[in-house]
Amino acid sequence: MDIGTWFATNWWIILAALIVLSGLFTINQGYIGVITMFGKYRRVARPGLNFKIPVLESVFKKVSIQNRSVELEFQAVTADQANVYFKSMLLYSVQNSDEETVKKVAFKFFADKDLMQALIRTIEGNIRSFVATKKQAEILGLRKEIVEYVKFEIDHTLETWGYHLQDLQINDITFDKMILDSMSKVVASNNLKAAAENEGQALLITKTKSAEAEGNAIKISAEAEKEAARLRGQGVALFRQEVAKGMTEAAEQMKQANLDTNVILFSMWTEAIKNFAEYGKGNVIFLDGSPDGMEGTMKQIQALMVKQAGTHQ
Repeated sequence: MDIGTWFATNWWIILAALIVLSGLFTINQGYIGVITMFGKYRRVARPGLNFKIPVLESVFKKVSIQNRSVELEFQAVTADQANVYFKSMLLYSVQNSDEETVKKVAFKFFADKDLMQALIRTIEGNIRSFVATKKQAEILGLRKEIVEYVKFEIDHTLETWGYHLQDLQINDITFDKMILDSMSKVVASNNLKAAAENEGQALLITKTKSAEAEGNAIKISAEAEKEAARLRGQGVALFRQEVAKGMTEAAEQMKQANLDTNVILFSMWTEAIKNFAEYGKGNVIFLDGSPDGMEGTMKQIQALMVKQAGTHQ
């Protein structure tokens, strides 16, 4: 029997084999197949080699269970009518690989672009509603609060679609150029104010410490001057006592020797003149060196001594 005759006789075997082979299909890792029959959901197909009833069943969609990301750029308006521009990154995925979840993902939206549009608009709407209750000065410090608010508001909605929001990162928050310039001026003025306050405090501390040091120096100097004056007074008194003692002894000795005690006065006068000449700051000392002048000086000294003796008595 030749090949042509065999094919003519067993054509139905070849046709049956082709029909069976047409029912084989594969699902890649990270995907789950959705099988329908006559347009109605039938079952899910897991990754690997699968079989569907030829002609009757068909692979309606392959649902990805991998994480997906999308970048968002949109504008919002604060409570004080300032425009805020957001750049963010959205990370989402199918909630799980359960059959019910896969059914939601497969049949909730007509196409992936419809899901994406609904997801983006929902997130933008939630962020805009949050920003509308805040002032522009507060927005920059509320990144974490915005993300938490959106997750709380949108998670339930995404669960009904079979998805889960993995993460929302707000990468950039900017304002209109006029607002940015005004914010920079406010920051600069606050920095200048803080610097001036710090400089004033430093100057005040410096002046205070200088005044304290000067006061302490004056106090120490006054105490030292007081002590020096006291010591000088004691020295002068001691000197006078010693002079009086010496003069008394000298006078007694001169009386015993029958000598004139006026010599002591003359000696005191000459010692005074010597002291003036040695320690005085002047250049000229006027003295009457004649015998009459010296006699007159001696009489004046004697009169002074008699007067002082009468006063002490």
